[in-house]
Amino acid sequence: MKQHTLVAALTLGAQAAHAQTQPAVRDNTGGGSTNADTRPAILLIHGGFVDGSGWDGVYTRLRKDGYNVIIVQNPTTSLTDDVAVTRRAIDASNGRVILVGHSYGGVVITQAGNDPRVVGLVYIAAFAPDNGESVGKLIANPAPGAPVPPILPPVDGFLMLDKAKFAAAFAADVEASRAEFMAQSQVPWGVDALNGAVTEAAWKTKPSWYLVATDDRMIPPDAQRAMSKRAGATVVESPGSHALYVSRPEPVAKLIAQAAAAVSQTAAK
Repeated sequence: MKQHTLVAALTLGAQAAHAQTQPAVRDNTGGGSTNADTRPAILLIHGGFVDGSGWDGVYTRLRKDGYNVIIVQNPTTSLTDDVAVTRRAIDASNGRVILVGHSYGGVVITQAGNDPRVVGLVYIAAFAPDNGESVGKLIANPAPGAPVPPILPPVDGFLMLDKAKFAAAFAADVEASRAEFMAQSQVPWGVDALNGAVTEAAWKTKPSWYLVATDDRMIPPDAQRAMSKRAGATVVESPGSHALYVSRPEPVAKLIAQAAAAVSQTAAK
């Protein structure tokens, strides 16, 4: 898809969330396994306006299946800061990893995924930018008629969603009391994160998977399809809002496990 078509399709309006298996023991340069289990650790990276607690349903399912799962609590202050936090989590995993990003978290994994220990990228209703792209650049020309998320004007360099409109825009299929809590517990999203541009898109050299949320009112489904196609990702679609990782953790966990199985098979060869 041509660049201008992709940009036109994108309307986030988000200027607009031991059952450890025995992971393969590897050195910090992505060296060979010394354990028969080749499954990578899984790092879950949240997007803007939320924190890592929204991954609880996905986390529980993956842990039940024996995966080593790490929740990355990015400050969402700037892309540089968030990539640095993610890289520290990669260091702590002490081996091969799969990065999973939701929404703006997709930008973070696209940059941080260039680490040699990263063996796969999973995008959950997320941005998958190319070199030189930021969320701000991708959403600069919204498609006519696309839903516009209720982003409030920035305050001291940070963005928030209108709390009264949060549920409808971000979490329409999340249980009402939880959606209200998400709205009230928002994490301010930095304008520097919004405008942080990727310098080297990891999906150009790493295998990727993408889950399209077909009822998303933050990143239009067609924009998700366009980005996933451009990245050459393995794509699945699921009914769900932008917060489907909260409302529908099962298909999210299933795709992550699929990605882990694929990279494990490759490593075992």
